[in-house]
Amino acid sequence: MSILAWTYIMVFITFGLYLGIAWRCRVQDTKGFYVAGGGVPPLANGLATAADWMSAASFISMAGMISFLGYTGAVYLMGWTGGYVLLALLLAPYLRKFGKFTVPDFVGDRYYSSTARLVALICAIFVSITYVVGQMRGVGIVFSRFLEVDVNTGVFIGMAIVFFYAALGGMKGITWTQVAQYCVLITAFVITAVSLSIKVTGNPIPQLGFGSTIAEGQYAGQYLLTALDNIATDLGFREYTSAFGPGNMNMLSVICITMALMVGTAGLPHVIIRFYTVPSVKAARISAGYALLFIAILYTTAPAVAAFARYNIIDSLNEQPYAEAPSWFTNWEQTGLVAWVDKNDDGIMQFRAGAPFSGIPRFTGETGEHGQRLVANEPTDNANELYIDRDIIVLANPEIANLPNWVIALVAAGGLAAALSTASGLLIVISSSVSHDLYYRMINRQATEKQRMLVSRIMIGVAVIIAGYFGINPPGFVAQIVAFAFGLAASSFFPVIILGIFSKRMNKEGAIAGMTAGIGFTMFYIIQTRFFGVDPWFFGITAEGIGTVGMVLNFLVAFVVSSMTKAPPQEIQDLVESIRSPRGAGAAVDH
Repeated sequence: MSILAWTYIMVFITFGLYLGIAWRCRVQDTKGFYVAGGGVPPLANGLATAADWMSAASFISMAGMISFLGYTGAVYLMGWTGGYVLLALLLAPYLRKFGKFTVPDFVGDRYYSSTARLVALICAIFVSITYVVGQMRGVGIVFSRFLEVDVNTGVFIGMAIVFFYAALGGMKGITWTQVAQYCVLITAFVITAVSLSIKVTGNPIPQLGFGSTIAEGQYAGQYLLTALDNIATDLGFREYTSAFGPGNMNMLSVICITMALMVGTAGLPHVIIRFYTVPSVKAARISAGYALLFIAILYTTAPAVAAFARYNIIDSLNEQPYAEAPSWFTNWEQTGLVAWVDKNDDGIMQFRAGAPFSGIPRFTGETGEHGQRLVANEPTDNANELYIDRDIIVLANPEIANLPNWVIALVAAGGLAAALSTASGLLIVISSSVSHDLYYRMINRQATEKQRMLVSRIMIGVAVIIAGYFGINPPGFVAQIVAFAFGLAASSFFPVIILGIFSKRMNKEGAIAGMTAGIGFTMFYIIQTRFFGVDPWFFGITAEGIGTVGMVLNFLVAFVVSSMTKAPPQEIQDLVESIRSPRGAGAAVDH
């Protein structure tokens, strides 16, 4: 069967499964909607957390970033992995013991302030909207290639699907849907990785194939990474394994991006809320361990997939006549995510260092002399003739390696599972923050369950529309967009949560000032550098890493302001002491 036929089958089966679970788990009360009733078993919660965590950025974009950036692309791998360890060990058990539905709920009660709750609510919405934009972009990319629709139509389809099962089943439906989605995405990723490892190195274990020799072809007998270094330098790129130097990010940016991703992880509302869905603190710790195991399966495989992809792309495209271009290239060319411009009129595709176009390709609809689709952008002054969007690497890998059509379709289903699982969790954060923290806790304390549920579902719809708009008009690659969300979380939530747990002296004035300063500075810097073309002016730190500076600013402002203002009431200090107590592995706190 064709790729399209297999894709329809895989998507129909998996989506039918997700929607069926959502329908079966539909809820009518807020506790079921917000935290799945607090009764999810640790193993299931570990699977759901892993799916929630491994978004389109992890499944679709992370390997692509590593493939293009080489060594420095590993900042995403290091930051996200280290961040989850930090979250699981340092924050999750304490937050679970506190027993609140949302992060703004924790901030509002710990800092005894409606203003603090409101600031945290605004931060949660900004972080979650930014993150969900990346997921909608990922959904659009998958649909555009494998269902043969344009990216915008793919985003609209994803919006409709995620709205349906997020609004219907709430956290309960999403949790069990994410269990299924993890199974789909990890199966797709591992099958592809194993197949690629065998094809390139002859070793069926990708993690070992990554350090093995190439099995056949021009570079047979050379270690994969050595061959990639040689190929890269021959074509004018920097060495694949080079660290810091010309053409690479500077060391300070790498450190800041890694740190922003780590501490941003520990402040992500949609991950933190997962630890409220289990029945006890002990169960939260156990589910965190399960999640880390399930996450490691993909994260230890991604660098190998990136290296295989880089090798296969160069091997299949460079110096090939366009008339003989492999089918994967012409297939993806229809989406606008790959393109070729013949700069020297020889009909041969040259893949070299440098950007081939002055911007993202915009096809004119006309055909060139050698059959290429003409691009409206003027070519830049270098020898590179190929544009390859980083976000297609994992999705295109099975086609590049000539794997069976059913594997290609399974990867498409896995990419959709990764994007939709995270998107649904983020939508619950947005809806619960508005309906519970704003509407119920601050506007209408007499609101009925029915009214709160209605507000939740309306907010899911609003968030989907906003995310869809930016999914169609993205400010960067999927992993970059998600990195912005991590930076915002790092600069806003991490300090206020850490200080709320471990400092009895931290008061509401310090928390409010710190959050405002941290996220305000970070948003200002990201908007300047990403939307207005301003060069990174703070020691050359890129927008993806500026959240680290925002976090430090948050800590400093919070400490200074809290030291100059009145200490928290004694009952709040006693509450902080009780949160840090080793006891508390029993039943969940009722709301």
